[in-house]
Amino acid sequence: MMDQGRTSLRGGATRGRFPGVSPGVLEADLLRALDRREIEVLFQPQFSCITGAVVGAEALARWRHPTLGAIGARDLFAVAERAALVAPLSRHVVARALEDAATWPDNLTLSLNITPEELGEERFAADFAALIGQSEIAPQRLMLEITEDLLLRNLPQTASALKALRGLGFRTALDDFGAGFCNFRYLRELPLDALKLDKAMVEGVPADATALAVLRAIVALAKALGLAVYAEGIEDEIQRAAITAEGCDYWQGFLRAQPMPSESVVALARTARGMGHG
Repeated sequence: MMDQGRTSLRGGATRGRFPGVSPGVLEADLLRALDRREIEVLFQPQFSCITGAVVGAEALARWRHPTLGAIGARDLFAVAERAALVAPLSRHVVARALEDAATWPDNLTLSLNITPEELGEERFAADFAALIGQSEIAPQRLMLEITEDLLLRNLPQTASALKALRGLGFRTALDDFGAGFCNFRYLRELPLDALKLDKAMVEGVPADATALAVLRAIVALAKALGLAVYAEGIEDEIQRAAITAEGCDYWQGFLRAQPMPSESVVALARTARGMGHG
């Protein structure tokens, strides 16, 4: 989960709250926004560390509120949680992302964030597979991302759902690794294909020797487990060169692309820079 594209300036206790706006009004606004399809989806491009080519993108929800302006995913889902609208909001975001990504070239993948509420449902895997079956995207082109806070709620249920989804061809990733407790038990017990390193894991690299040593150890562990490694929050060429030298496979960040509309992802992928040249 890319914090550049989604993190609020407010802390966890005030997430989804805005000065001068009552929670009840905001929740009612969200319900209307879902009915009117006012929740948009932007995409954060992901690049190959080796070739520099665009390999896919992560779907990020945005709410263009008529008076508050752009509201990012963390605040948006906090509002939805208070309004008991997480499930319909998530389905809306996934459906819109699939609709957009259906126009992409087959070599581009789509990453989708899965909420705790969804994975807590016994029928989630079957319902999600049915939803994907209605789209034109093959399961192999989808990466389902889960975060550590989700796992703290129900690890056995999460492991079961991910196993079922991987059996259907979907890929899975542990997102925001390094932002929380870095519980290595998850790497051992969950059926994963990739590890996404939080921005905190690359801050100070390569100048900070300790940060570099930690990054090197985590990448080595991921490789030993057969996991692809994504680095999030890459903001300059020095960081990009460092994570490439240390064995990361993919990266995303403001260095080359901010979250953008679907058509811009396709356009970027077709440019020389998006194909890894220049």
